Amino acid sequence: MRILLINPIARNTPGYHTISTKIPQLGLQVLANCTPPEHHVDICDEIFGSDKTFDILSKGNYDLVGITAMTSGATRAYELAEICKNLNIPTVFGGIHASMCTEEAQPYFNSVVVGEADELWPTILEDFQAGKLKETYKVESVPELGDKNGSANQLIQPLNGKYHVASLQTSRGCPIQCKFCSVTRFNGPRIRRRSIDSIIDEWNSIPKSFVFIVDDNFFGVTKKQAEWSKELLREIIKRGKKRLWFSQTSINMGEDPEALTLAYKAGCRAMLVGLESFDEESLLQYQKKLNQKSLSHYKEFIDTFHKCGIAVFGAVIIGADGDLPDSIAKAAKTAVELGVDIIQLTNLTPLPGTALFEEFKAEGRLLADNFPKDWEKYTFIETVFKPKRMTAQQMDEAIFLFRRAAVERKWVLRRTIKSLFYTKSLSTAIFVHGMNKGFYELAKVAVARDKDRFPYLMKCKPTVFPL
Repeated sequence: MRILLINPIARNTPGYHTISTKIPQLGLQVLANCTPPEHHVDICDEIFGSDKTFDILSKGNYDLVGITAMTSGATRAYELAEICKNLNIPTVFGGIHASMCTEEAQPYFNSVVVGEADELWPTILEDFQAGKLKETYKVESVPELGDKNGSANQLIQPLNGKYHVASLQTSRGCPIQCKFCSVTRFNGPRIRRRSIDSIIDEWNSIPKSFVFIVDDNFFGVTKKQAEWSKELLREIIKRGKKRLWFSQTSINMGEDPEALTLAYKAGCRAMLVGLESFDEESLLQYQKKLNQKSLSHYKEFIDTFHKCGIAVFGAVIIGADGDLPDSIAKAAKTAVELGVDIIQLTNLTPLPGTALFEEFKAEGRLLADNFPKDWEKYTFIETVFKPKRMTAQQMDEAIFLFRRAAVERKWVLRRTIKSLFYTKSLSTAIFVHGMNKGFYELAKVAVARDKDRFPYLMKCKPTVFPL
């Protein structure tokens, strides 16, 4: 049987997943690895564009198409399902949006998968071949990862492009339960680990020289979780191929210089840390109690990352109930003062499946609510809800000026030099340089897209942000 797996993306709104470095949608490679060997699998990832997808579908002689999508790609996923229907190709839809909006998705697809599909996928294929494909498959409880679940086929590449780096997952689940995040609902509140041997085996099979470890929280929040992470790092140092990587972690990793030193020796050069806000009330609104307790120690923890050679990729969210238009400038200034190497400043986005979405829906605060069409706006770079202390227009204007300042000022090299000074690591500084160039490219695309929307802001001098 010939199977095509597709990752659709939003086409009308540039987002962090479509600009600069092409990072794999790991779900495609994981599902390919779960497919029994008697089947042929191809993948098509629309981070490389959607222009080749129809030709691949129409000429590939596929028996089945599997589609996985983030919320911003759901609109395109439904369009692809209609194309497949016209080509008489059955479709299966899975992933986080399918799991959170199952009833919405069902009319478009032959089958919808709710939850993690690792263990279900071979059964789905058997049912399909037997002519007994069910309308819905649901994971009753999150499976343990162990030696197999979560592992990916690192050799498969998309038919429509080539990934720049590799992705790998060592764990699933997150106990923090942020109000704006659906990871806990989808993957559970318990951090589930793969076996270290299976991780090392996959690590050594990767042909790329750089890896993104996609774990939502690499370090964890308990002593036991931290010790497991350190044991993995020791084994990578001992048995793993030499390569560089970055991952995502919580701010409390800055309390553990041993873990950070091991991470650097294992090849880590940066960690994406969800700082989210520098305001205590905003952190409480986001249900970031860990950050709220650590807020007064942000500088100390970031300094520890730097002393161990690791850059901080600081994620900051604008749009909390207490935020005003000048909160963007203040957040950028604070991040620079704290020594954040790469600033990811995004719009608060109420994704389906989150407590935030349910709250905003109940309060009538969703502006982009013409679903499924409006899902394409949920890319974290435009305001899709009514803020409390400013209008959506004011918030978009302020963020537009931030991006315009980022485009017009020469700051990327300066940030690189600062990171070299902070970390004393050339390879870390090179990573920072590449990521900041990526943000510059995203800002440039976003400004070009929005300049007709804000022509009056093109005539004024933007606030000088301390990038």
